[in-house]
Amino acid sequence: MINILKNSILGIGTVHLIAGISSCSGVAKKDSNQTKPNIIFILADDLGYGELGCYGQTLIETPNIDRLASSGMTFTQFYTGAPVSAPSRCVLLTGIHSGKCQVRGNDPWPERGDTQNYLAMFADSTLEGNRPIKAGTFTIGTMLKSAGYKTAIVGKWGLGAPGTDGLPNKQGFDFFYGYVCQRQAHTYYPLHLWRNEKRVFLNNDTVPPHTPLPDGADPYDIKSYAPYTLKDYSPDLMFNEITQFVEGNKNNPFFLYWAPTIPHLPLQSPEKWVDYYVKKFGDEKPYTGRSGGNGYFPQRYPHAAYAGMISYLDEQVGKLVQQLKDLGIYDNTLIIFTSDNGPTGSAVPWFKSAGPFRSESGYVKGSLYEGGIHVPMIATWSGVIKPGSVSAHVSGFVDVMPTLAELTGAEINEDISGISFLPTMKGKKQIRHEYLYWEFPESGGQMAVRIGNLKALRKELDKGNKKWELFDLDKDPSETTDISEKYPEIIKRVNEIVATEHTTSTYQKWQYPGID
Repeated sequence: MINILKNSILGIGTVHLIAGISSCSGVAKKDSNQTKPNIIFILADDLGYGELGCYGQTLIETPNIDRLASSGMTFTQFYTGAPVSAPSRCVLLTGIHSGKCQVRGNDPWPERGDTQNYLAMFADSTLEGNRPIKAGTFTIGTMLKSAGYKTAIVGKWGLGAPGTDGLPNKQGFDFFYGYVCQRQAHTYYPLHLWRNEKRVFLNNDTVPPHTPLPDGADPYDIKSYAPYTLKDYSPDLMFNEITQFVEGNKNNPFFLYWAPTIPHLPLQSPEKWVDYYVKKFGDEKPYTGRSGGNGYFPQRYPHAAYAGMISYLDEQVGKLVQQLKDLGIYDNTLIIFTSDNGPTGSAVPWFKSAGPFRSESGYVKGSLYEGGIHVPMIATWSGVIKPGSVSAHVSGFVDVMPTLAELTGAEINEDISGISFLPTMKGKKQIRHEYLYWEFPESGGQMAVRIGNLKALRKELDKGNKKWELFDLDKDPSETTDISEKYPEIIKRVNEIVATEHTTSTYQKWQYPGID
């Protein structure tokens, strides 16, 4: 057992002492005297590990994202920071894991008032947004801005509210366009978006999110769904801002954090893509929007619409890559594509959205099982990253900040959790994590630790549960067989890691009974 524990730890390596060779053998061609590279970080919303063609998807077509993979590196062991949006983004932007970061759940900050009411939020903008990160938080935006980059985020923010210090422009971003509030993002036809710290009102009627199909409406009649397709489609508007930002900064280094809301529900896809997949999939049962009393907008062809949203995003990725090439800056641009957490929705099992991991409810978004936190990641940079390479280097959101710091020469002034994976992208020796750590105080309270190929998971902490499950991810990626009783030494090590990595949140809702 001791040898197994030792081998499991050495499989990832200790942070300061052990180095391993990455799976990529390409040699970097660019020298350090060249102009700093542009960086585009694309963060899809609720995109599962198995929803891209390059990760095995057979029903949804993603040719442009697949070309990113064939021209760059596909990571097979990459992890998000948390199983839901807000804490995941907090980990990404700060490099601090979910046991120590400021935001640990999707909390709507209800002390302000009726923050779940879409129309109330529209009438009073101070009800928008989530519990904010603090003033002076050191973010990727802060870091790269200090290194001479023009910084922008287009898409969903989710880490603050109007009138607080948690807004993008106060957290290192020169430009912001999109959704401040992730609850507002539950419609692709919102009443407004934000440009920096001002609302931009759109030409859309008032259809609050989660409005189901009316009683008496024929769910098989496409005309019944007409009220849910309005005029200003937010992904179109946001992509227009992206192209303008890239055009306006073609002569200086820029960092673009593109955070589209696709494929997060509701199912609102461009008509051409719905039609395309209806022809491919055939007829299907409508979705009326009455799932559990808290469903999303109804959709006549739910599978076709879901696939269409992902293909639409893929289409936009292709257009962005072409723009970079037309401007002559593609070769000096690092593009990273990933997702904020695992998939969700009734279509997930049908598409096998979690890939080799379990796709049913309770094992995807909102859980620390692999389906909730193991996400796709593709990195491409012409002349630097070997085309068509694949890496099994175990890494995640905590590693993005140190990677970009090493890439740009920026300084990090915080004690972060991550390790740069730039050596892996360049085909060089890579320092590896001894372990990765997650915790999630919602969905009953969960903790997880990965050591080598072994992963420990503890659930129902709100009920005082102290038992860990242990899985061998090499042999059991779907996490069906608990082997914890065979390896008490590993469970002992896991408890030591928790004692080191867990800190008490300042927000009571994110605290664990019996631990904090």
